[in-house]
Amino acid sequence: MKLSEELEYRGFRAKTTIDDVAELDTRDSKKFYWGADPSADSLTIGNLAALMMCACFVRHGYKPYLLVGGATGQIGDPKENDERELKALDEVEHNKQCIKSQIERIVKADNVTMVDNLDWFREMKYLDFLREVGKAFSMTQLLDRQFVQNRIGEGGAGISYAEFSYTLIQGYDFLHLYREHGVDLQLCGADQYGNAASGIHLIKRLENGKADVWSTPLVIDPVTGRKFGKSEGNAVWLAASDNGSGNYTSIFDFYQFWLNQSDEAVEYLIKIYTLLEKEEIEDILRRHREHPEERLAQRALARGATEVVHGKENADAIENLIKVLFDKNTDFAEFSEDEIREFADYLPVAERGRMLVDILVDNGLAESKKKAREFVGQGAITINGVKAKEDIALEQIAIVKKGKNKFVIVK
Repeated sequence: MKLSEELEYRGFRAKTTIDDVAELDTRDSKKFYWGADPSADSLTIGNLAALMMCACFVRHGYKPYLLVGGATGQIGDPKENDERELKALDEVEHNKQCIKSQIERIVKADNVTMVDNLDWFREMKYLDFLREVGKAFSMTQLLDRQFVQNRIGEGGAGISYAEFSYTLIQGYDFLHLYREHGVDLQLCGADQYGNAASGIHLIKRLENGKADVWSTPLVIDPVTGRKFGKSEGNAVWLAASDNGSGNYTSIFDFYQFWLNQSDEAVEYLIKIYTLLEKEEIEDILRRHREHPEERLAQRALARGATEVVHGKENADAIENLIKVLFDKNTDFAEFSEDEIREFADYLPVAERGRMLVDILVDNGLAESKKKAREFVGQGAITINGVKAKEDIALEQIAIVKKGKNKFVIVK
């Protein structure tokens, strides 16, 4: 497939300045940039959708400039309904380093250029910015932005000057990359289109140049109707271990998330979140429709997404682990301590010596101690395959299981 065809097939098209998508196949300049602010120490599967779009462009010969917003991250992209809490500068730096490695791992390219907008904003003088950038925008333009209308309209929470100015800062990023590297295409999620348009405006106004934006739709959970992202409280993180904030999803839970998708969702998610070719996807979906009880499409999605984010070796290991954990003939009492320790590479871990109820709550298997005790009383909790009868201190290496598919390794 050509790039234009693949973008359409995978659903990577929302609002854009490009009238004819086929233009992307023959574009003279094949440079793009995509950016993320370090608002957390891990990206989510919402960001992953945009990165998969970036990878699609790379496969078709485009050179990526991937931006981590060390400067914009100090302000925060304005939310629709409230002011963001400012991050401490050392937290921004920590987050920046964490997500930089995630971006590089997912968008595999020999010619990738990582940039940080703090590099060009660090020495910029405020008056210089106002003279060059501030004078290029009218207040009418900015006040018409939807997020501004939401914040200053009736019942709105108001907006600080810092967040109001965010779109100018991001617009300047595009202008800088256009000037310094000849980048004339920005890729983004649909919610960033307005900020990206600010860059187009600056490039035209200050350089008499032409630039474009290509955005991808936000991925919506068909069950909850919420977008995939951290602001919705349903985040699935790309980090597999804790970087200090608790923003992580174990590889086991990551795989399980995709495995548990509905038949309705899997048909479009498999196109977004895997590298499977069109012919492979169509064959999988055809066989899935014939025998939906086998959940072939869900397994292909879980395998593909896990391999993209965590690599082939981890995807192989998690598939083998799941076969063991969900085999009805598995006797958990037969596992050796060394085998259980290996499971700990992929499952939530708790320290020995803690009370069972505390372990259940701290690892998300129960929402409260009261609920945890109810689970124990109902026989829903097992320790090495044996039903727990009371809240006890776990002194031995063990596999704690809740229901059918929730596990914690105690070691």
